[in-house]
Amino acid sequence: MPEREVNLDVEVEIRDADTAVVSVGGELDIETATMLHHHLANQFLHGRRHLVLDLSALDFMDSSGLNVLIRAGRDARESGGDLHLAAPTPAVRRILEITGLTMTTPLHADVTDALVAAGHEG
Repeated sequence: MPEREVNLDVEVEIRDADTAVVSVGGELDIETATMLHHHLANQFLHGRRHLVLDLSALDFMDSSGLNVLIRAGRDARESGGDLHLAAPTPAVRRILEITGLTMTTPLHADVTDALVAAGHEG
């Protein structure tokens, strides 16, 4: 049986010693959630406590992806930092809102707004 192609793109832009913007595109599901978790954990490992996730190119997210975001938010708070979500597509925004994740993790219209809210200029 052929392996399904992994349809998740993750790009990391280091803004300063403790801040990174992580752009996530494609599909965040059971097959790709571990990959994103490793990228986010690596940022915490390198001392970046303030993460902005740019979700503008994320077409799909299931509960596996949601769990990665919940864990990342918890890890950020435990390290004295924070997680900000930016520019989700309508389908992803709906999942974030109906699951209540937006109650604990700030949601922003774009990356610039998220960086300002995180205490960094855009």
